Order: sequence, then C-alpha cells, then structure tokens
Amino acid sequence: MTEEDGVLREPRSDTHADDARALTFGSDGRGGAGHEGSAVPRTDFRSYYGRPVLKPPVWEWKVPAYLFAGGLSAGGALLAAGADVTGRPELRRWCRLGGFGALLASSYFLIADLGRPERFHHMLRVAKPSSPMSVGTWILMAYSPGISLAATAELLPATLRSSLPGRLLHKAARPAGMSSAAMAPALAAYTAVLLSQTAVPAWHEARQELPFVFTGSAAASGGGLGMLVAPVDEAGPARRLGAVGAAVELVAARLIDRRPGLVPKAYTTGRAHRLRQASECLTLGGALAAVTVARRSRAAAVAAGLSLLAGSALQRFGTFEAGVASTKDPAYVVVPQRERLNAAAGERHAH
Repeated sequence: MTEEDGVLREPRSDTHADDARALTFGSDGRGGAGHEGSAVPRTDFRSYYGRPVLKPPVWEWKVPAYLFAGGLSAGGALLAAGADVTGRPELRRWCRLGGFGALLASSYFLIADLGRPERFHHMLRVAKPSSPMSVGTWILMAYSPGISLAATAELLPATLRSSLPGRLLHKAARPAGMSSAAMAPALAAYTAVLLSQTAVPAWHEARQELPFVFTGSAAASGGGLGMLVAPVDEAGPARRLGAVGAAVELVAARLIDRRPGLVPKAYTTGRAHRLRQASECLTLGGALAAVTVARRSRAAAVAAGLSLLAGSALQRFGTFEAGVASTKDPAYVVVPQRERLNAAAGERHAH
C-alpha cells in the first residue's frame, strides 16, 4: 500500500512504459532487433534491460491468509444464518463464533500488511466505486457489525440472558446474523475482483474465473467449519455447503488451467502448482467424505472438515504464488502484448 495525501491507496505495478515502447519483437516472440541495425540489443524473457517488466507484489504471506480468513468468515456467517432458521443451535452457535473469529483474523492480516497500520482509518474517509479496494473496505464494514453482534449474543452468560439487555441482544441476534449472511457472498468474491484488477498477469487474465474460485472456496471452508464443530445430526447443511463449494472451486480452478495462452503456466508450474495440487486433493477428498462417511461418523466429519479448510487455504496461497511468479517472468507481459499487436495489425491489413 502507498500513502498519497494522507490516504492509503492500492499498489500499482511499474510497467516501464517508456522502455516498452522502444522494444520490438522478432518472429520467435523474444525481445530483439525489429529490423537490421536496430539499437535495441537482443534479450530473452529473463530480464528487460536489467529490470523485470513488472514489479512483483510487495504483499507478504499475510495477504493470502487474509483472503482465506475472510472467505471462511463469509462461509461461516452464511451457514450460521441457515442453522438459525432451521433450528440447529449448536451449528448456529459455533459458526457464528467461528465466523467472528475468522473476521478478527482477517482484519488483523489486512491491517498488519498495510505497512502503516495506524492509518487504516484513512481508507474509510472516501467511498470510491471505481476502486475495488474502496468497495471491498465498505463491504467489510457493512458485514462486520452483524456477525459481531450475533457472536456476542452467543457469548452472553446464561445469568444475563433473562435481563432486559440480554433479551434485547438475543432478539437482535437473528436479524444481525441475517444481515451478515446477506453480505457474505460479496465478502467472499470481492477479494478476487481486487486481485484481478491489478496489472499482475496471472490474476488479471483469470478475472472471469477467480470470483468463482474464491466464492466456492469460501463455501467449502464454511462447510468444513460446520462439520468440524457441530454434531453429525446438525451438520447436514454444512456437508452440503462444503460439497457444493468444493465442486464450484475445483471446476473454476480447472477452467483457469485450460485457458488459452501463456497464463495457465503460472498456475501449473512451480510452487503455485504444488500448492494448488495439494489443495485439489484435500478439497476433493473432503467433499467426497462429506457426502459419504461424514454422514455417519463424527471422526470422519472432523477429518473432512479439516481437509476442506486446508484445501481452501492452500488454494488462496497457490493463487497468490501464481501471481507473483507471473510478474517475475517478462514472458507473461511480452508475449500477450506481441499477440495483441499482431492481431491489431492483421485487422488493419484485412480492412
């Protein structure tokens, strides 16, 4: 994050536009002399005049942790609201508390990674619809009071529940939980929009699939939380949410892998591939257990829940690593740029 005029703003990637205009491309797609006698030396995709084309994101591990915790909170709030309506008190209680705990963790990771945490309140000074960061901040602010109040009602000691403040808090818990559940899908998806609106190639090119990956992952983690904390006879909605979320996440992730062009390489090679491969195995295993053995066995339900939670976390870290890798290799910028230039030239010749 950077500070301009006292306001925290989103990081921008440096594309070195002046140098980019000077570079021409040969038929092999590598940087080099566009014609005989050019002053531009031949180079390869490992460097660009001694510098990367894009600066890698300055974000640390706290950012993918924030992405996971926010999705978990959203999934927990959605499941808690359904449990409240259908009369599942244990599932409701623990999903409210788990969703609130995940919200606290998410807020900590976000504020700690800002660089100047004491300036977080500056993000609340403006509302900018064109900025995913600003919109996301206000989504978080709209979501937080509901889950916080609902969790507080669950923590209220039994001796205070019959008092007037206790009764009022208890009555307010359901509408508060419903309000957080209404904002939960937006909370789960906005982080994907935030990533895809940067100049990072692996995130920007996957902008159509990432919201489904993150939303499905949030639902899977919420289902995992429910199976982990609730008795088997109350955890039916958690099992179904976990299985459906896992299916959405896995299908959307595979669609990214099958996209045309160079971008899928960032997701299917290196550290990002290993993390996402582990995520897929855990998520698939957790989903299969959720619809089979977890319906009868408490131990199997706990194992399935942990598997879904771990798979969701690894999905966020894998996506983050893919983005970082795509900024370190100039090919992810140079090749698509050359393809767009060639396509534009072909259209001009056709006319």
